[in-house]
Amino acid sequence: MESAIAYLRVSTRQQGQSGLGIEAQRAALIRFAEAEGMTLLGEYIEVETGKGCDALDRRPQLAAALAAARVAKCSVLVSKLDRLSRDVAFVSGLMAQRVPFIVAELGRDADPFMLHLYAALAEKERRLISERTRAALAAKKAGGHKLGNPRNIASAGMLGRTVQTAAADQFTAAVLPVVQSIRNSGATSLEAITVALNQRGIRSARGGRWYASAVANLLARAAAS
Repeated sequence: MESAIAYLRVSTRQQGQSGLGIEAQRAALIRFAEAEGMTLLGEYIEVETGKGCDALDRRPQLAAALAAARVAKCSVLVSKLDRLSRDVAFVSGLMAQRVPFIVAELGRDADPFMLHLYAALAEKERRLISERTRAALAAKKAGGHKLGNPRNIASAGMLGRTVQTAAADQFTAAVLPVVQSIRNSGATSLEAITVALNQRGIRSARGGRWYASAVANLLARAAAS
């Protein structure tokens, strides 16, 4: 029976959007593996953005998945191509790792050429959306519309706090399944969870290492929601 290593990724911004949550990805990978008669040898979960030319350096779980696949001489399985990246150069770099990738959404027949093509289309779409947004803002400004309201400081501050709260809630929702997985493995104390998160390369909300106090805050926020 063919084997594969499962790789799942969420960013805090994308958590909760259709088809991008960890549980949704996991369910898609399990369905695909069962349909194709594949065995999943391991699962690597990343909570990190996919942007930037140094994205692989900031995604230790993807590096670990690649290493595990090399040892097992099998493929890395992802639910959607954007769980790897929408950046053509990044996808090309992954292809150079000489570890085959299977994208469940695209099917078994998606060869490296097709993966490059789909990545190029996704990158083009992202660039067009950005250009249209900038053009629309420029047109409004040229038409005499004021962008923003600098006099309404109180409302701006309230909006900022609302955005921060939403971001914190999204981060908690993204990391919580990883914490639950750690707990299920037997690590239940704050210290043990902290060590496991750091060993897995999961970054804290501030982008650095985890500490027991941060884990306690995350669990308290999850319990209050």
